[in-house]
Amino acid sequence: MSTPFLKLIQTGATAEVAAAVHDDPSLATWRDPQGVSALLWAVYCGQPLIRDFLLSRLQLDGAELDIFEAAAVGDQASLTALVEATPDSAHAFSGDGWTALHLAAAFGTPDAVSILLASGASVAALSRNPQQNQPLHAALALGRNAATINLLLAHGANANAIQAGGFTPLFSAATANRRDLAEILLAHGADPHHKSDAGKTAADFARERGHEELATWLEAQAPA
Repeated sequence: MSTPFLKLIQTGATAEVAAAVHDDPSLATWRDPQGVSALLWAVYCGQPLIRDFLLSRLQLDGAELDIFEAAAVGDQASLTALVEATPDSAHAFSGDGWTALHLAAAFGTPDAVSILLASGASVAALSRNPQQNQPLHAALALGRNAATINLLLAHGANANAIQAGGFTPLFSAATANRRDLAEILLAHGADPHHKSDAGKTAADFARERGHEELATWLEAQAPA
């Protein structure tokens, strides 16, 4: 269920968020019923000003980030301290079903991803939510950082991993018109002719979004 404070975050009402926290400092550490924090909601909603405001407020108040927050904002110092203090945290799931590696791959930095991988975080961890995806899917759907994608693949991520709907990471590269990322996936064995549950290929997704050149190129690739 949404709250007025969450709606302010979702709509990017930075001044109103700051005013609300000024009036009620506890809002800086507010969490929804699943345990997802205001900071993570700012990240999810693509609100960098609110994210940075909440980070500075938490720092001012001496509040520590949890591993999911640290991963999502790429806080290397906090992330290192957390996995050293509680190694099992690298395998934990957030209230909304993500591992820290999912969040680092989607929103964080390659350095944050490296810290988690070095701590034993699994590249094959399946999210406990309707997406039912792996960190590589998150990296392709949101972060689209080539260094992160290469890191995950180098640590054994499956380029043909299937998430809900029958989609592989290549579908996200096609949707975003990112041939560079598609080439990375294909170099690691991605099947360019895999069909989703609806019978569509990555090329179909590219073409539907007006990426004709990429669609034609994908169709010309040899089967994996």
